[in-house]
Amino acid sequence: MTTLLRFENVVVHRAKRIVLNGVDLNVGDGERVVIRGGIGVGKTTLLLTALGLIERASGNITLMGQRCDDDADFAKRRGEVGLLFQDPDDQLIGPTVLEDIEFGPLNLGWSAERAHHAADVALDQVGLNDLAERPVHELSGGEKRLVALAGLLAMAPQLLLLDEPTASLDESTSKHLLKILQASKLSMLIATHDPLCIDTLATRSVSLQAGKLQSD
Repeated sequence: MTTLLRFENVVVHRAKRIVLNGVDLNVGDGERVVIRGGIGVGKTTLLLTALGLIERASGNITLMGQRCDDDADFAKRRGEVGLLFQDPDDQLIGPTVLEDIEFGPLNLGWSAERAHHAADVALDQVGLNDLAERPVHELSGGEKRLVALAGLLAMAPQLLLLDEPTASLDESTSKHLLKILQASKLSMLIATHDPLCIDTLATRSVSLQAGKLQSD
């Protein structure tokens, strides 16, 4: 199995507190690994560290077979890894739904035609074709989450990092989002304590406690 993400003895400090204390983790191609744990244990920190968005104190991180020692190394891989934030307002930047979804592919250097086609395909995947021209600020919370996901899918990543993907969603929207993720066949690292999400997506799960991961 090809390893897409590897943590080796990773330590992260935040506000003078050890949040990750020697974390070892592998996510292989085709896996959907769930990280469980209560509020404040460091699940979001782990996801952000995986993309180099939080600096680690020590340890090694490998993405897509490349060891990432600095931001330049991480930047080369960020197009292959999509991060879905818990709050979609932290992620959506385009004035309209279509423009927001096109932004990622354009930022990767794709042509306008290719980016537009990818956005159309992603909108179809999440079932929001009729909202393409809708201003982002007019969307409901659930619609924003789906648009943020479409923005990631449009970039054709190999790995998704999902931070509480079903948080604050009603049951219907949660089931719809999980159906999309399950159908995508993408590898995933998912921070969640939602039983429905775990039951639907997880190929295996680990728990984060006192800064360390423990297999279930």
